[in-house]
Amino acid sequence: MSNDRSPDTPVSAEPASWADGVGGDGRDLPQSRGFLGRIFGAFGGGDSEADEPEMGEASASGTSKSALGMVNLRRMRVDDVAIPKAEIVAVPVNTALPELVEIFREHGFSRVPVFKGTLDSPLGLIHLKDLALKYGFGAAAPARFALRPLLRPLLYVPPSMPIGVLLQQMQQKRIHMALVIDEYGGVDGLVTIEDLIEQVIGDIDDEHDEIEGGLLMAEKPGQWIVQARAALEDVEAETGLRLSSDEEEIDTLGGLIFMLTGRVPVRGEVIPHDSGVEFEIIEADPRRVKRVRLRQTKAQPTEGMPTAEAG
Repeated sequence: MSNDRSPDTPVSAEPASWADGVGGDGRDLPQSRGFLGRIFGAFGGGDSEADEPEMGEASASGTSKSALGMVNLRRMRVDDVAIPKAEIVAVPVNTALPELVEIFREHGFSRVPVFKGTLDSPLGLIHLKDLALKYGFGAAAPARFALRPLLRPLLYVPPSMPIGVLLQQMQQKRIHMALVIDEYGGVDGLVTIEDLIEQVIGDIDDEHDEIEGGLLMAEKPGQWIVQARAALEDVEAETGLRLSSDEEEIDTLGGLIFMLTGRVPVRGEVIPHDSGVEFEIIEADPRRVKRVRLRQTKAQPTEGMPTAEAG
């Protein structure tokens, strides 16, 4: 989720409708010269798909540079970038203050959806800034904490909406989080303004994102944290492990993991490898793996090592 500097829309009891500002024929809204207009200007103002680079083949290790660009605002839909429902961090409206503070501390988000009963009955979002201004900075603990008065509205959007249309709505309404609603009215996913912008310019890290120590970092003997985009031969050279065969044409660690699973694995999944190592997915989104914990579970045979002969 993004830690945006711009303010959100004032508190409202009514949820924002995704249909506002979208033409009946599904066409995009006219471009404004605000936030989205500045993005278009920064990329040269090209308006046709011919002005954009063609979508390259993106491996599981991440989006290739040729896959980024303004054309994604028209080509990609909300369900291409949304976080799946199972990975949404949300809280019930009756959450106590200490529990809510712990949620923000644990996950590092600035906005968290709030629901009544189940996530399919969302009420709005709680912003960390609102919570801190009212109950932080040495304020006395309230005798009775109520979450509902702090709620801000969410956007509710269909999975088929082009991400450029949603980006314009977020700009105009100053609401930077949206829930994806399925055909039955249930929640299917979540998307933030940062997720949309990253499809144009690539990953965005802010002041609170974890600083990554290069593409590969040793945690302890036999265990490493590796960026999925790291070249496979570099990983093998740094760890001394043999992960690929001569028959396989794989460039990155993420590509290897994709080949093993045949899909993009989810966060927390552990994928075993025939060489005696396993890959734990510690950061991923619906389109790519980002970070992996590489763990050696048993000793690999050393190539070229002479065997001891009986005396």
